[in-house]
Order: sequence, then C-alpha cells, then structure tokens
Amino acid sequence: MLTAEQIVAAQKANIETIFGLTQKAFEGVEKLIELNVQATKAALSESANSTQAMLSVKDAQELLTLQASLMQPLAEKTAAYSRHLYDIASGTTAEFGKAAEAQANEAQQKFMSVVDNASKNAPAGSETAVAVMKSAVSAANNAMESVQKAVKQATEMAEANFNTVTSSAVTAAKTTAKKR
Repeated sequence: MLTAEQIVAAQKANIETIFGLTQKAFEGVEKLIELNVQATKAALSESANSTQAMLSVKDAQELLTLQASLMQPLAEKTAAYSRHLYDIASGTTAEFGKAAEAQANEAQQKFMSVVDNASKNAPAGSETAVAVMKSAVSAANNAMESVQKAVKQATEMAEANFNTVTSSAVTAAKTTAKKR
C-alpha cells in the first residue's frame, strides 16, 4: 500500500521530469532558431554576391559557367543544413528517450518491489500464483528491452541511410556541376 509520502515523492519526481523535458524541448527549439538565423544570413549574403556576379556576366557561356559553379556549394550547404537539422532533432529525441527509459525502469523496479512485498505477505499455498506473476513481469521486462533494442537499431539504420542519401545528393550535385 502506498503512503502519502510515497505519492508526494512520485508526484515531485514526475514534475521534475516534466520540467526537465520541457527545458530540453526549448533547447531544441533554440538550436533550430539559431540554425535558421545562420542559414538565412548566409543565404542573404550569398544571394547578394551571386547577383553581383550575374550582373557582371558578359555572355551566355559565362552565365552557364557561373550557374554551374553556384550549384555545387548550394547542394553542399543544403546537405549541411539538413544534417544540422537532423542532429538537433535526433539529439532532442534521444533526451526524451532517455527520460522515458529511466521512468520505465523506475516503474519496473517499483512494481517488482510491490510484487516482492505481496509475495512475502501472501498466504501459504499461493507460491505458484506468485511464481506465475513474477514470470509474467519478467517476460514483460524482456519484451520491453527487446522493443528498446529494436528501436535503437532502427534509429541507427535510419541515421546511416540519411548519411548515405545526403552524401549521394552532394556527389550528384558535384557531378552535375562539373558536367556544365
């Protein structure tokens, strides 16, 4: 049976977790805003430079060469922006995942404590029911760990695929720029 102190302590821990996650979410938003401000400043500066360069073009061939030279850096910068965006999102998601995992582990430990206390106070002859209960809890814990491992592997695979696609896009842009 839960005491008033245990309930207050649990509520306090939950509030601290919520405030911690809220802080992490705001940090992610701040990083995103900073990234977008930097990207906008760079884009404005590059746009001004590109406009100046286009105004000084003397013929169509020079214009085509200029356009080709502008495409490669644009692709690389777009890939870099995407990578930064992905890093911010995955970092924030990882923080939420760690908090959820910690909460789940704590809940599992508390539940096991309740099961252990119940088994100690169980009437004689209920050993089989207690063993079944413990076995069920153990199976649920193992299933949870398997899901967590699968999610981690899927996340790692998604990151590897993202890196491959980004690298391929930059390479394709470089190849296209060289052909012009």
